[in-house]
Amino acid sequence: MAGRRRRRRRFRRYRNRPSKRVIRDRLNPLEAYTDDELFDRYRFRQASVVYLLGLIGGTLIDSTKNNALPPLLQLFVCLRFFATGAYHKLIGDSMNVSESTVGRCCRSVTNAILTVRQQFIVFPRDEQARKTKQEFIKIAGFPNTLGCVDGTFIRIMAPTENEPDFVNRKGFHSLNVQMVCDANFQFTSVCASWPGSVHDSRIWRESFLCRQFERGEHNGILLGDSGYPCRRYLMTPYLNPQTNAHQRFNASLCRTRVLIEQSFGILKRRFSCLQGTLRTAPEQAVAYVVACVILHNLGIRTGDVMDRLDQQEDAFDPTAHQVVCNSPEGSHLRDYIAQTYFG
Repeated sequence: MAGRRRRRRRFRRYRNRPSKRVIRDRLNPLEAYTDDELFDRYRFRQASVVYLLGLIGGTLIDSTKNNALPPLLQLFVCLRFFATGAYHKLIGDSMNVSESTVGRCCRSVTNAILTVRQQFIVFPRDEQARKTKQEFIKIAGFPNTLGCVDGTFIRIMAPTENEPDFVNRKGFHSLNVQMVCDANFQFTSVCASWPGSVHDSRIWRESFLCRQFERGEHNGILLGDSGYPCRRYLMTPYLNPQTNAHQRFNASLCRTRVLIEQSFGILKRRFSCLQGTLRTAPEQAVAYVVACVILHNLGIRTGDVMDRLDQQEDAFDPTAHQVVCNSPEGSHLRDYIAQTYFG
């Protein structure tokens, strides 16, 4: 009889004991933190998080089986990784989930964010192109400008395949990510799939945006540095300015083109995973980069931005390769702009 009572007591203790996965409560960050605290930890405030969840929540798995994370917490896990770039185990410890769960959340949320790429990474056309040109000419007087183009290195761990291709001119493994920005620091084009050893000019030459300009689909020009060839739609500085007009042309171009460097700086300050090393395969690293660019643009559109510091990334890079294979059309247009607007 006494043994039966002991067995009953043990059974009741076992029945009432919580499962291992729910011993520690997972707090809802929207309820636990103020807007500023949310931004410090996840780089977005409440209104932006709710808006983003409305965009992608339907594509995230929502299941109560095995105590699975709801879409909101999946989103916060991924945003925490983008904001810090920390190891998955550390993020899991801070949010009371397993290391493997963090990895699954990052991948699934990233894939969901990529589905809205066409809504947030859009090159200006028609009326928007006209507004973009007006915004650019107010900066330093450079006419007919649709954007500034440049590449930036995103560190990755050494891949197992084609490892030498990813070693850039600075000696570390990376992707070479080409982007175009507008006058409001939004990115209007991104090409992230090239390894670090590939030159900027080749990435541009192979890009879809370049083919659009070649076909005459855009009425305007881009501004680039000396790593790009001068074309009728891509203006670069004079390597050896001979006149005052050439010098003023270079000064205006550089003052305008610095926006792309500042945009890179803002992007990497907001999403620290892009400042450190992405410890994943190149294909997944590409997805993370594009997802961060989408979130960057979303933040600007919703007014959920960081305090901008006037810092740019690699404003002058002495190791950059200079390109002198300019087209005659590009050289003539550059001379015309220099004489007409800066002469």
